[in-house]
Amino acid sequence: MRLTSDDGTNRLSRARVSALTLAIELLAEHPKPLIITGNHKFFSAGADLNEIVALGSDALEFARMGQRLMRGVDEFPAPVCAAIYGYCMGGGLDLALACDFRVAHPQAIFGHRGAALGLITGWGGTQRLPRLVGRARALEMFVAAEKLTAARAKQIGMVNQVAEDVFGAAEKTLEVAAAMGEKLVSCKAWMNS
Repeated sequence: MRLTSDDGTNRLSRARVSALTLAIELLAEHPKPLIITGNHKFFSAGADLNEIVALGSDALEFARMGQRLMRGVDEFPAPVCAAIYGYCMGGGLDLALACDFRVAHPQAIFGHRGAALGLITGWGGTQRLPRLVGRARALEMFVAAEKLTAARAKQIGMVNQVAEDVFGAAEKTLEVAAAMGEKLVSCKAWMNS
């Protein structure tokens, strides 16, 4: 599944979140291993800030929309891998964190810059990131709104692998996961309980 947008930033607008949620739900009816990717400059720049400013009383609905998408990815009945080129920011990082595996290009950049804007994610990143990197490191990332290189993200356990051929590495990761079959599904069910 490829994230795409007219401006190339793959922002998670209301329309895109709805479309991705529908696609995930349809794919879950006949599940096969899934790769989520963007383009070579942006996995996703995150939520559309212009939309967020205009949300007003619809902000809670938008948070729930994003949570539904992330839950759909997290609970997808087959392995899911994020193949990350370029920037993976904010809600885009939440989307990557909802995947079972993350493979990043050496030039990928990660961050949750919301704190610098007076925002915090409502899409589950505050729960998923500490599970991967530990509570103290996750809090530091959220509060400092820092950007991480792919090498640093790998070092702290946020990504599984750094590779030049991100899509090829993601395919191999999913082949191994598919070969594990029931073990992976059981592990996902246990982790989500």
